[in-house]
Amino acid sequence: MNASQFKPAWWLPSPHLQTLWPPIFRRSLNLTVERERLELPDGDFIDLDWVGRTQSGPLVLVLHGLEGSIESHYAKGMLQTAMQSGWRGVFMHFRGCSGEPNRLPRSYHSGETGDVKYLAQVLYEREPDLKLAAIGFSLGGNVLLKWLGETKEKNPLKAAIAVSVPFELHKAAARIQQGFSRFYQWYFIKCLRDRLSQKFKISESCIDPAVVHTVRTMYEFDDKVTAPMHGFSGVDEYYSTASCRQYLSLIKVPTLIVHAKDDPFMSEDVIPKPQELSSYVTLELSEAGGHVGFVGGKYPWCPEYWIEKRVPEFFKQYLE
Repeated sequence: MNASQFKPAWWLPSPHLQTLWPPIFRRSLNLTVERERLELPDGDFIDLDWVGRTQSGPLVLVLHGLEGSIESHYAKGMLQTAMQSGWRGVFMHFRGCSGEPNRLPRSYHSGETGDVKYLAQVLYEREPDLKLAAIGFSLGGNVLLKWLGETKEKNPLKAAIAVSVPFELHKAAARIQQGFSRFYQWYFIKCLRDRLSQKFKISESCIDPAVVHTVRTMYEFDDKVTAPMHGFSGVDEYYSTASCRQYLSLIKVPTLIVHAKDDPFMSEDVIPKPQELSSYVTLELSEAGGHVGFVGGKYPWCPEYWIEKRVPEFFKQYLE
């Protein structure tokens, strides 16, 4: 466990300001991406957004957070960082998150690693000598770390980074019901409700669609929607099996975890202890940074998105 070198901007002194600044104030990058639809073995699909698709060289896979997409504040920035480092980038949308509802009744969740595994398999079938690394944000980081732990030494990645991960879903669901963090909960519920309402208009549902409009907390949503949609007996089984903390000791791929102690999406006791980490895992903790924030810089008109500096520093030693 290491102390992070991140220095928060003096003009963003609170975790909520760190968290909210990028999605509200970051300018959209003028980055051209090429979309690919990947058909899945079960008849569903996921959409991929590429930079440098036809080129050669190492590839960085980007996994988004809850209800994220290529429009998330970190998405194009991370793809641009990959390009500037001389690599290619591919952004994977979880099922239903690319702007078009997925086909099957199910959706995606924090513990679903099958689609990432299948994508990696396809990429290596196309390029057997591929050097592949992955970075996951929030929910995507949980998925990534769980997959790394499940596959151990058989995982095909050369390196991995996870940012602002909800290591224990029970505790994250409780924390987001407190104080100003309830704003984030309201926002997520609204996004989930809107997306699933569109989905249920064109595809069959394994739950009563009206339930989506009755839930008020993430815990209720996961109990009444996520769990039954994906075959769990309830929220407790979902949270206990999908949380990545129990998998960290099993990881056999060089992995960096970046986390802020003041993350408003979770309590500090979710942070794993050094003895829980495999020798392949480095946990970098900062006192501040919020949730997928980590904004530095002297002035508001020239902010620095520190994660985009730290990622190539870590990946270069494994991809070059």
